[in-house]
Amino acid sequence: MKLFVTASAAIALLSSSLVGQTSSPIQDSRVQELIDMVSAERVEHDIRRLVGFGTRHTMSDTLSTTRGIGAARRWIYAEFERISQACGECLEVTYVSEVFDLFSRLPDSTKQRLRIPDSTNVVNVLAIQRGTSDPNRVLVMSGDIDSRISARTNYTDSAPGANDNASGVVGVIEAARVMSQRSYGATVVYAALSGEEQGLFGGRTVARNAAERGWNIEGVLNNDMIGNIEGVNGRIDNTTARVFSDGVPPTETDQQRRRRRFTGGEVDGVSRQLARYVDHIADLYLPSLDVMMIYRLDRFGRGGHHRPFADLGFPAVRIMETNENYTRQHQDIRNEDGIAYGDVIAGVNFEYAAKLTSLNIAALASLAWAPAQPEAAIICGAVQPHARMKWQPPEDRSTLAGYRVYWRLTDSPTWDFSRWVGNQTAHTFDGLVIDNFFFGVASVSGDGSESTVAFPVAGSRSACAN
Repeated sequence: MKLFVTASAAIALLSSSLVGQTSSPIQDSRVQELIDMVSAERVEHDIRRLVGFGTRHTMSDTLSTTRGIGAARRWIYAEFERISQACGECLEVTYVSEVFDLFSRLPDSTKQRLRIPDSTNVVNVLAIQRGTSDPNRVLVMSGDIDSRISARTNYTDSAPGANDNASGVVGVIEAARVMSQRSYGATVVYAALSGEEQGLFGGRTVARNAAERGWNIEGVLNNDMIGNIEGVNGRIDNTTARVFSDGVPPTETDQQRRRRRFTGGEVDGVSRQLARYVDHIADLYLPSLDVMMIYRLDRFGRGGHHRPFADLGFPAVRIMETNENYTRQHQDIRNEDGIAYGDVIAGVNFEYAAKLTSLNIAALASLAWAPAQPEAAIICGAVQPHARMKWQPPEDRSTLAGYRVYWRLTDSPTWDFSRWVGNQTAHTFDGLVIDNFFFGVASVSGDGSESTVAFPVAGSRSACAN
């Protein structure tokens, strides 16, 4: 093992000397200003406000002004409206809904006994901040409105949902407050989704609606439980967070799958590149937060609202706490054998929720100020002493200053080496054999904001010959 590490280090040193040392990361003072605006006090106030609705179960009361998911989503809508008024009507606030039979698999007799309706209107609340130069390029931050206790079908008893997931949807509201004070080239959508606990219904509606509208979704940051620091394993940790992502999109074709087997890229799908970007942003702006990239779509055997977007091929990740506490998730409120069960306010650390909200804001703003990814990136260099990459500019070039190429050893999870190449659309990696590295390219604006890294496909013989 020692020889392997030494050899890897030698290769990394060689790559740096041949192609250029990694430059120092560029911080944007505007991003830091946004981070400084995030308020843990406001986060606490809003989480308490949502918990105060008693239950936010998807099938709970929709008519009451004080209890149930109807009151909760109207409050969220009103908050988005207030934020929009403060920024000169910069947000388009809207409901996006669809009627579902949430428990279609249950026998009718069971539905009648549990008083489960045949259909439920699943209502999501969206606030859309239109981009100034590239409005069809869309970034989404989402969280879930709904809550539950032990039985998924119990929509009458109290289900506070303080951490799962008032913390996540409040992060979305706080991000809207902060980010709406600036304008961006890309469109930012702040999404409060419903029906997550019954089967990701709200996310399905919004993702499908986005696809039908032709939105070019460049990233979905789904926040599901961002406020707990005390794990069921006994660990207390407010310095790490997890980002879950798909390795490759489920939409890839059989031909793409066959090609990937011979050229690599099993961990380089669009969602994985987004996860790497979030990790990079944490290193750049949040030194007290270490991001763990988890190479799974979601937690083992479980799901979240980023999945409907990933299912359609959009880049989508889940951002959440590192140490979950299962005694506080999906539990009736009770004390049993000395253990307090229930998702109540006492289980939320508001400073930590604000920190993860800041991570979202930093990533969203950096992407929204950056140009879109380079297009049609290809890599060439089979049986050659060097690799060569080509790409096309993004459609909107209004903020484009040039490109940064990236490379890494094939067993590295992060883009460890980079070089600014200016406004050219091809680059030769002298001395780097294509077999030993992975390569990528990002668009860069005049102020230094970067897109996510575009991972190239293998070029055809004719494309590589030109």
